[in-house]
Amino acid sequence: MFGISPLGWVHTLGSLPAIPLAIYMFARHGRIVPRSAPGVVYFVSMMIGAVTVFLVAHQPVSYGIGAVTILLLLAGYGVGRVSSFGRAGTYLETIFLSLTAFLLMLPTVTEVLRRVPDGHPFVTDLNAPLLLGSQASLLVILIVGLAAQIIHLRRQGGRASLVSLGKASIK
Repeated sequence: MFGISPLGWVHTLGSLPAIPLAIYMFARHGRIVPRSAPGVVYFVSMMIGAVTVFLVAHQPVSYGIGAVTILLLLAGYGVGRVSSFGRAGTYLETIFLSLTAFLLMLPTVTEVLRRVPDGHPFVTDLNAPLLLGSQASLLVILIVGLAAQIIHLRRQGGRASLVSLGKASIK
């Protein structure tokens, strides 16, 4: 079905939970909160997708996206543990993890448009206007979303520490 191998299904189903979790955290907290239950599941799901892409990818760009996603995940989840970053750590964490959501959605939208409906996909060419428009829309969402997140964090000022956001989100 959809021309996906069994390992491709592991990749797809393993990374799929990250999408609703990212949407939930963006809607609830305005950002991905790593030290929360949804944040932990997001991390595991993203790592499954990023690691298995090396086994299922057919496009060279997929390897780059997988490698960058792993680096951004590790940086995003690690920066909060380094107290020397101070408030900048919250900004870095937010930027890194928002970029992981973008890097998840870019190939997801591309693959959906190239595979659905089964047998007669919406897009057959990587330069199709629908695909390029969808990718450009994701880029605009990333830019606007990052700007909104940074403005929100800035308005919170000193009240938004990494620890308080993490603890508040677990409740």
